[in-house]
Amino acid sequence: MANITIEPATGDRFDDAQHALSGGGDGRGCQCQWWMITNAQWQQTSQVQRQELLRDELDAGPPPALIAYVDGEAAGWVRIGPRTTQVRLGRTRNFIGASEEAWDDETVWSVSCFVVRKEHRNQGLNAMLLEAAIAHARESGARVIEAYPLDPDAGRKIPSNELFHGVLSTFEEAGFHEVARPKPHIAIVSLDLAS
Repeated sequence: MANITIEPATGDRFDDAQHALSGGGDGRGCQCQWWMITNAQWQQTSQVQRQELLRDELDAGPPPALIAYVDGEAAGWVRIGPRTTQVRLGRTRNFIGASEEAWDDETVWSVSCFVVRKEHRNQGLNAMLLEAAIAHARESGARVIEAYPLDPDAGRKIPSNELFHGVLSTFEEAGFHEVARPKPHIAIVSLDLAS
């Protein structure tokens, strides 16, 4: 059985973050900056510039994500942090009017991105990353966690590169409840950490 650990994404783990993000999907090009900058900024930055934005973010702290390790190898990533720092979330039409929480509330955190390297998929890493993200948010003073998973059972074929949002069943199994369905295949889910 594999030894799986989950650690904060800190500056000294930048190379591990790169390894986790580069194992399939859009992680290498995105550098987990999609939600962090506006669309105009996204269009004006290169992959190398986004990599430097991530490096700066990890160096500055607090950790904006967690990294899963399988037998010591960086295998997965989850972004978890205050929703107010993830500026594109508050500019996304599907989310703006559908959230139950005020967009300027810093106690509302978001899980917005998962990456698992291809060779480590189908081991339950997303569920483990989500469980660790919940604990991290709770320990950091979050009141609510919100997420925007996709529902593969909604009758629409979802390309694998869009699954960085996570899937609805993973969040439901972790205790999140659905608060809105802006599109048939997109859910907004919430977990109240105070209850």
